[in-house]
Amino acid sequence: MAQVFPFRAYRFNPEVAPFERVLTQPYDKISPQRQAEYYAMHPQNLITVEKGRVFPDDSPQNNVYTRAAAKMEEWIRDHVILQDPAPAFYGYTQEFAVPGTSERRTRRGFIGAGRLEEYSAGIIFRHEHTLSGPKADRLELLRSTRTHTGQLFMLYSDPQRRVDAVLAEAESAAAPATELTDEYGVIHRLWVIAELAHVETIQQAMADQKLVIADGHHRYETALNYRNESRASAASPDPNASYERAMMTFVNTRVDTPSEGLVILATHRVVANVHDFSWSAVRRYLEPWFCSEVFPFSDEMDKAQAREKFLARLAATRQQRSVGAYPAAKNKRAFYLFELRPGADLAQLLPNVPPLQRDLDVVLLHDGILEPALGITLQAATRETNLTYEREAGAAIAAVDSGRAQVSFFLNPVEVEKVVEIATANEVMPQKSTDFYPKLLSGITMYRVES
Repeated sequence: MAQVFPFRAYRFNPEVAPFERVLTQPYDKISPQRQAEYYAMHPQNLITVEKGRVFPDDSPQNNVYTRAAAKMEEWIRDHVILQDPAPAFYGYTQEFAVPGTSERRTRRGFIGAGRLEEYSAGIIFRHEHTLSGPKADRLELLRSTRTHTGQLFMLYSDPQRRVDAVLAEAESAAAPATELTDEYGVIHRLWVIAELAHVETIQQAMADQKLVIADGHHRYETALNYRNESRASAASPDPNASYERAMMTFVNTRVDTPSEGLVILATHRVVANVHDFSWSAVRRYLEPWFCSEVFPFSDEMDKAQAREKFLARLAATRQQRSVGAYPAAKNKRAFYLFELRPGADLAQLLPNVPPLQRDLDVVLLHDGILEPALGITLQAATRETNLTYEREAGAAIAAVDSGRAQVSFFLNPVEVEKVVEIATANEVMPQKSTDFYPKLLSGITMYRVES
């Protein structure tokens, strides 16, 4: 059973640290440019803890981790961050425009302290593998600060929407305790839910849930590693110790209207440095398996129209299993759409892929095109030897136009239900298969582990 607990969050004091100037995106979404922008926003910006600057003269006594720990202690001492007086859950909504559209949605969830579980327990499930580098960095930061500043993004399924009813009541009863608009135009709102009856309702509703990690696999496994270290050094086991839990945001996958739904964005693939690359050879390989449509253009005006038609067709043929492509070409410039032929035998095309995953376009691309037609293996993709990733279709197109890439491939986003299905079957998806949007803000609540 899933166990979730209220906790006394630390939150920024808006009198000295305005929310819109001190909260950040998750650490793995912070580029060097964004890091510099955060540093310039406010002296108390979370960036100094979430992803501080590294200097050439750093030492074991003075480094990015020790400075982050000192900053946390300073903020507590100087009341830059304040701890809530009573344990609470935190209703959290994000109102946003779906990128590339005029559609607005509101994602609703709640923040709590979730008990950490081994994957083998069958309570918490992952959908992707992790890399050692990010986990080592996050573990050292957690050891130093003893604070979870970022949230784990967890999915659960409750068609009765018992928790959602509590969240709706909290929203209608009072103004949000926190409200801000981030750099992507996302409006974040937070409500404190400390009433005992509401807390018990949430805990009871969550008790029979299976949880799927939507975002934050590295942070989850970091929290597990920190828990295991803390257990080993403890004088006696304490199942209620704060290190047994981590800060999580829980979102119900069952919604009443599409405007409440979860959004996953596609992540496109950009191919470079392939020896003896031949687009005609790739097309010949694909011919038995895919029908193709070509969207040619001769100048920039034609290109804009061709791009619009191409991307519209990619979305329209989602159910037919389609993959888009834009190769570098000196003469015939065009976008290409490859649609899986009716009756294609996926067991023959993807013999080494588990049946559940044959329904994923990203698997169709990796195992059915990139590896057999271009020689880009899973290992090469993981090392990003020949493959990089772009969320925006325009950026993937620009990579080809600039000569940095030989071809870009375009995907439709995976459906939330498919992510849950694969995760709860104890399978994992290829790297960068999902991009849940928007991200959960770091620092909107913070969970401190007691020493």
